[in-house]
Amino acid sequence: MKPYLTVKELPKSERPYEKALEKGAEYLSDAELLAVIIRTGGRNMRSIDLAHQILNHQSEYPGLLGLFYTTKEDLMKIKGVGSVKAVQLLAIAELAKRLTKSQRRERLSFHSPSSIAEYYMESLRHEKREKTVLILLDGKCHVIREMILSEGTVNTSMASPREIFQEALKYEAVYVILLHNHPSGDPTPSNKDLDITKVIRDAGELIGIPLIDHIIIGDCKYVSLREQKLL
Repeated sequence: MKPYLTVKELPKSERPYEKALEKGAEYLSDAELLAVIIRTGGRNMRSIDLAHQILNHQSEYPGLLGLFYTTKEDLMKIKGVGSVKAVQLLAIAELAKRLTKSQRRERLSFHSPSSIAEYYMESLRHEKREKTVLILLDGKCHVIREMILSEGTVNTSMASPREIFQEALKYEAVYVILLHNHPSGDPTPSNKDLDITKVIRDAGELIGIPLIDHIIIGDCKYVSLREQKLL
């Protein structure tokens, strides 16, 4: 006798795909949603059982949140997860980030530090390494270009003033804004953050391309050096 019923042998009310068709995806649990997406389980394992394993594979960040903090290599350590499923799961996390960012785009104002921080929060707060984002603006504070300027270690990533203003001059920016994340979740600026910000500010004033703000992203928290009068 088999130790469990296959998905097809379950009552229709307990099959994730059929449940979604009948009631809507909003009625599915997190595990059921994942089961619908990954479609198949592993050897002697249903998709729903594999989904539960995926959701619990991170002890620090259990549940769907763990998908933001995992890697392809970590996912492939789970029995039943190969490279295809690992990529599918990472794509889900990336899609969630982009959906959140897209929703916030309409409310984005580059005159408002809180609006900027809210817009970039989901794409930066889950990062395990520091990233520096450069935003280039025209004279009306419209975005010309945004780019990841550097990616560093766990606690350092800041790009040099030379790199920043090379890009600003290349795209004829009138203003620049910097953001970077603190993987610790605490956005409190370090002495190094303050020192390099002053150097960048001074270089911008000399060149004629002001640094409007430097925003540090933590875990659902941010610090704007402009708001704190540290810029």
